[in-house]
Amino acid sequence: MPTRTYALAAAAVVIVGLAAAGYAVMRAPGDPFVDCRRGAVAGGAATIGGPFTLTGADGSRVTDTEAITKPTLVYFGYGFCPDICPTDLSRNALAAEALKERGIDVGQVFVSIDPARDTPEAVGDFTAAIDPALVGLTGSDADVAAAAKAYKVFYRKAGDDPANYLMDHSTFTYLMTPEPGFLEFFGSEASPEEVAESVACFAQAL
Repeated sequence: MPTRTYALAAAAVVIVGLAAAGYAVMRAPGDPFVDCRRGAVAGGAATIGGPFTLTGADGSRVTDTEAITKPTLVYFGYGFCPDICPTDLSRNALAAEALKERGIDVGQVFVSIDPARDTPEAVGDFTAAIDPALVGLTGSDADVAAAAKAYKVFYRKAGDDPANYLMDHSTFTYLMTPEPGFLEFFGSEASPEEVAESVACFAQAL
């Protein structure tokens, strides 16, 4: 099965799981972001996100509060991903550049779900090739598992090849802020323009 098909299937699993857990669109009266919400999973830091400590490209330990200091697009993937990860991350970079031109400063974070191959150096090379502003994070198996659990990210190794395996994983980009936390998610089908417009709405409402 192609990587993109795996990713779409994984995304569907995550959406269904979140919906079953009661993570639905929050359109409560007084919600400052009510006009910005469009996703099937929304409602704040109580739904998605949480503390993590991972390793940056320079080998330093990085916490969630250090990685997310402003509106930030957070994506979980892996450096050996043949198509969807670099495509999604490049889309995010284009959206961030468009937002910068509008005076809106947005961070970008990539979290590896393949720590066996994604060493800090490898993550640094991968992110630099996409956008120098993209912050790459990896860590131990336990580090990555804890971060993925907090963000409700699905991932698993696919295939038996010890070196050239693929990873099945969900492919959402999460819009996070220091406060209130999770604001929105974007699937791979969202265009740079759609991401930029949505992020701008939230940023202006903060």
